[in-house]
Amino acid sequence: MSRMILTILLPFVLPTVLYLAWTAAAQKFELPGSELPAFPFPWLLVAGVVLVALTLFVFDVHYGRSQEGTYVAPHTENGRVVPGHIVPDTPARP
Repeated sequence: MSRMILTILLPFVLPTVLYLAWTAAAQKFELPGSELPAFPFPWLLVAGVVLVALTLFVFDVHYGRSQEGTYVAPHTENGRVVPGHIVPDTPARP
């Protein structure tokens, strides 16, 4: 659950949170040019989707690791569930 929040939900809502924080600060401190435009929902949506795509790409490409071997699916042995795992391939002898 926490992985989903960090890799999908947080990047998706981050542009909106930053926009709302900026608008609140601009109104509080009456910054010049603080007349707020209409809520830029389409741009925030696009920015969120782009951040999610970049986050998923970075985590998949840079932190993923390939494992050599044969995947054994989860199964039961003697009434106990054995989780899925990878059995390393044994090198062929010449």
